[in-house]
Order: sequence, then structure tokens, then C-alpha cells
Amino acid sequence: MKRFSLILGGVILILFVSVAAYAGVPLEKLRKDVTEVLDVLKDPVRKAEFAKEIKGDKISSVYEKMFDDVELSKRALARNWNNLSVPQRQEFVRLFRQVLERAYGDKIVSYNDEKVLFDRETMLSANIAEIQSRVVTASKEIPVNYMMIQKNGVWRVYDVVIENVSLVQNYRTQFNEILAKNTTEELLEILRKKIKEK
Repeated sequence: MKRFSLILGGVILILFVSVAAYAGVPLEKLRKDVTEVLDVLKDPVRKAEFAKEIKGDKISSVYEKMFDDVELSKRALARNWNNLSVPQRQEFVRLFRQVLERAYGDKIVSYNDEKVLFDRETMLSANIAEIQSRVVTASKEIPVNYMMIQKNGVWRVYDVVIENVSLVQNYRTQFNEILAKNTTEELLEILRKKIKEK
């Protein structure tokens, strides 16, 4: 878990100079988003503003553009999503986004000129695509696959799989364990406290 967190923090939104072997619409959308992140991280002034945004609990525009946070939340909760009321779902999506930003924000800001090579886009259905990429560091290459979904004509990421470990699956396991012993409201309270702790 710790290793996964460190790796994910090092690559998830971060990093990137991209080269694509094949580029369809999903891959091009991801490449554009990643390039925008890279541009921010390479500019000292904008990078400082980005870091301040994360620490200030403001909703990251980067996160909103790249990620389908509702889809990510639904998949992380799996069948438990159906047990939440509409207001609870809205709060969960907001809290989960904050948990992710706080977990990985500092690592994103610590970008150190790593590169990403986009290797392949695979359409799994009409609105689901997998983008295979590699993060290249000074000492190794790390395979990173982005799962993307199209809604209302827009492609966004709903899962990131690093070295065969899924972000969604990782959190799903944690949420299932919590909900096996606690109510939905107690899960929300745990997330509220987790955010206040940092």
C-alpha cells in the first residue's frame, strides 16, 4: 500500500513529456491534460499557485478536467454506492476528491522532469478506453495504464493502474472493510476526520 501510494503520487497526474504510437480521441485528450499539468509544474510561479491551491482545499481545476470523480467514486464504492442517498453521494464524491488531492498533491508538486511515453490506446467499448503508458525515471520505467470513460462527449480518467495495481481497487478494498463494520454515515465521518487531520 505504501509503495503503491508513493509510486502513484509520483506519477498519477504528474509528469510528462509524451510520445504516442497511436493517438485516438481518448489518448489525445489525456495527452492534452497531461501537457497542461506539465506546463504548470515547469513554471515556478504557476507551480507555487498549484501547491497553494491543493493546500487550501480548493477544488483543483486539473483534477476536474482529467478525472470523472463521480465515476471514480462509484467504482471505488462498487455495490455500496447504491446504499447512499443523493446528498450522501454528493458528499462522498467531494470528500474522496479531497482525500486523493491531499494524498498525492505534494508528490505531484515534487515533479522532477520525469517523462511519460504514451504507447497504446485500446477501445474496450464505444465509451471505454485504456491508455497504456510508461513513466520514465532516471533508473527505471513504470507501466501506468489510464482507464477512461466518455460521457456527454468528454473523455475523462476513472482509474489509474500502476504496475497492475488499480487505484479504484485499492480504495474499494479499504471502503469495503470500513463498511463491513460501519454505517454509510460513519464512513463519511471517517473521511471528514481524515481530511481535517492533514
